[in-house]
Amino acid sequence: MRFRKSISLALAGIALAGAVPALATGIGHTFFMRGSIVGKDTTGTIVCVGKADGATVGQVLDVYRMKTLPGSGFKGTGPAYRRDLIGHVRVDHIFDDHFAHVSVADGTPAVHDIVELRKK
Repeated sequence: MRFRKSISLALAGIALAGAVPALATGIGHTFFMRGSIVGKDTTGTIVCVGKADGATVGQVLDVYRMKTLPGSGFKGTGPAYRRDLIGHVRVDHIFDDHFAHVSVADGTPAVHDIVELRKK
C-alpha cells in the first residue's frame, strides 16, 4: 500500500513538472502576470502585454499602482485597494503574444505596477 502511494506521488510529480512550462506561459500569463511590468534592465522595461492582448508598436499604456487603503474591503473580507495612475509607457517592440519592451513616456513606473491598453 505504501509503495503504491509512493509510485502515485512520483507519477503526479513527473506530470506536474512536465506541465510547468505550459502553466508558466499560458495560465501564468492569463491569470498572474498579464498586464504588469515584469522586469527592468539596461535595455528598458518589459511588460506582460503582447500581440494576444492587441498591443502594437507605438501604443501608449496607462500605468497604475495599487494602494492599500485603511479599513476593510468588500464585506469585511480583507483590505480595500485603490488604483492610482502614475504614468504612461510606450510600446517599442513586441516580443511575442505575451511580452513587449516599453519606454517610459512619463511618471515613475516600477516592477509589479499594472499596465493597461488605452481604450479608444
